[in-house]
Amino acid sequence: MITNVNLAAPVGALALLGTGFVMFVAAIVLIQSLIVRKRRRAKIVLAALVAVCCLYLAAILIFSIGSHEKLLARGEEKHFCELDCHLAYSIVNTRQTKTLGESANPVSAQDIFAVVTIKTRFDETTIAPWRGNGLLYPNNRVLTLIDERGHRYQPVSQSGTPLTNPLRPGESYTTDIVFDVPSEVKHATLLMNESDWITRLVIGHENSPLHKKASFQIDLQATLLSRGTEPLAIASGSFTRSLPRPVL
Repeated sequence: MITNVNLAAPVGALALLGTGFVMFVAAIVLIQSLIVRKRRRAKIVLAALVAVCCLYLAAILIFSIGSHEKLLARGEEKHFCELDCHLAYSIVNTRQTKTLGESANPVSAQDIFAVVTIKTRFDETTIAPWRGNGLLYPNNRVLTLIDERGHRYQPVSQSGTPLTNPLRPGESYTTDIVFDVPSEVKHATLLMNESDWITRLVIGHENSPLHKKASFQIDLQATLLSRGTEPLAIASGSFTRSLPRPVL
């Protein structure tokens, strides 16, 4: 199983919370020691505070150095570890088109639209015994398409079921993510990770410093170019809004 962590999510979360609590208490003791002019005690507390920070940073770097780059083919899943379950993401389709939207008011790409269909699945085999059948609300995801020259592209739109739509164990849905890329791009990788800044401080998380990533292989060379206008349906109806231009 390929995941976005190489340390169990509950362990990483507890390590972060525990370290944060120790540092908070130490900071209070340090401030109190300075106020009552207990300089020797203040120096000891400060040294302990620095030691805890260094040990935590060392743990982050050890797990980051021990991580590996992974490239997933179409259909392979990347699991995002929650505290008591996993969400699995995979690429189920890629296609190219020059225009999107209704035929009466199409939106044209600057170069070519690359449409990547992502499947989100709540893996019911990873549920903790105490969780039950309740809804899971996915965290926000950051999606970046990287071509063979290292150029990065952000989504210009998405349709289908939103990636943050809640789901129950065993349920799944698909989302179309649209990128505006140069027509000469034939091979790319799609990086999907969590957007919360706090994940950068979690030991073993792929967002932590120097940690290697698990990304999806996108082969645009093998996709057919749609010549006509291609409507995309959103959850509540047809695709009608204009697409913003990407920042290249």
